[in-house]
Amino acid sequence: MRRLRTGGLAAAAVASLLAVSACGGGETAEASADGEIRLWLNGTDTPQELRDHLEETFEAEHEGMDLVIEEQDWSGLVPRLQTALASEDQTPDLVEIGNTQSPTFTYAGAFSDLSDVYDELGGDDMLPGFVEAGTADGTLYAVPYYSGARAVFYRKDLFEQAGVAVPQTLEEFRAAAVALQQANPSPDFSGFWLPGQDWYNGIAWLFTGGGELAVQEGDRWVGALSSPESQAALAEVQDLFANATRAPRDADSNEPWVAFNNGQAAMFSAPTWARFSIALPECDKGVAADDTSPEAQALLAEQQACNEERTGVFPLPGEQPGTPATVFAGGSNIAIPTMSQHQEEARDLLRIVFSEEYQTMLAENGLIPGNSRYADSLGDDPYAEAARAAAVDAKLTPAAERWADVEAARILEDFFQQIAGGADVAQAAAEADRLLEETLN
Repeated sequence: MRRLRTGGLAAAAVASLLAVSACGGGETAEASADGEIRLWLNGTDTPQELRDHLEETFEAEHEGMDLVIEEQDWSGLVPRLQTALASEDQTPDLVEIGNTQSPTFTYAGAFSDLSDVYDELGGDDMLPGFVEAGTADGTLYAVPYYSGARAVFYRKDLFEQAGVAVPQTLEEFRAAAVALQQANPSPDFSGFWLPGQDWYNGIAWLFTGGGELAVQEGDRWVGALSSPESQAALAEVQDLFANATRAPRDADSNEPWVAFNNGQAAMFSAPTWARFSIALPECDKGVAADDTSPEAQALLAEQQACNEERTGVFPLPGEQPGTPATVFAGGSNIAIPTMSQHQEEARDLLRIVFSEEYQTMLAENGLIPGNSRYADSLGDDPYAEAARAAAVDAKLTPAAERWADVEAARILEDFFQQIAGGADVAQAAAEADRLLEETLN
């Protein structure tokens, strides 16, 4: 398979390389003016406090330049990146990209070579799986921003009412989810919130049971959903869909805490920074989140304490007691687009991102920082302990050059929705394997 580096690629060539899937593409802003540098951040995972720190620090070090942070939706990100990164007129100067999407853009020549700052940014202390996802032919193009291995949040009162203990094995987890659902027969209540398209959580059963999404055999990628290990795991997932959740079959993993907050689920799984999105009605103090007055901040602290008092968290257990499941390692890489006209300023901003102060702030906000040296700043509360335990064996999707195409085509969303709808697992897997191979190769 021919793999391309970034050196000297013209805009038209990059545009061609980035046309890796049919893209409608949303609107993108114009490129940075001479006096500003643009950073794309995705979703709300980076708190406002951290964004303010980046702006203040960068602008203090670069008189006359403004840092403009533009928030992008995760949904539809790939086609927007395909459009923006191929154009000098539209590209940001530093860009956050999902770790699973990173290989496609890395191999396509969309990012600048960062090999010379590898040691400066953290070297071997950087999260290795994320470094691998940002490396092509031994050259580093994208570095880890943060990781967020998934853990399980639960309502303590619902566990108590159903006589359910915190599960110690994956089989006990299934039994607990079923028991919780049976104890709450409301037609929209789930023992475990698992929407039909939620492959991010569903693949934990696959990975834990020794299955894979796809494996590389020589120069080709081969779909692995039909392997005996994957089939056994998928049968367990289908059992959960049938008996432990009433989440919509046509919904994805987005904002699972909403159902939890609304009393529609006893458990959900998400990166541990989701603790800050839990807002149980009985804890609401009626204070706006952006109210910075001392009185409001005190009430918000009480509100958070109330939410956490009623909520528990644990790593999804594995097949044996005391071992965590192998969950999907969510998170992001960060890179400098080749088309950026502010290469040096973007490197300076990247240095701020990897400074001890900023990396510590990431950890203090529940994100596993790109430099694992600062992971201890997560703290020692149950959320930090669950995050570290979940991250031990957490796994990324295959580091395939065209993996972003798989996500853009929603192959896994469609496959898991079929499983949730009761489709024959073997037949659905065979077709999904065919689509994976067709796309990855």
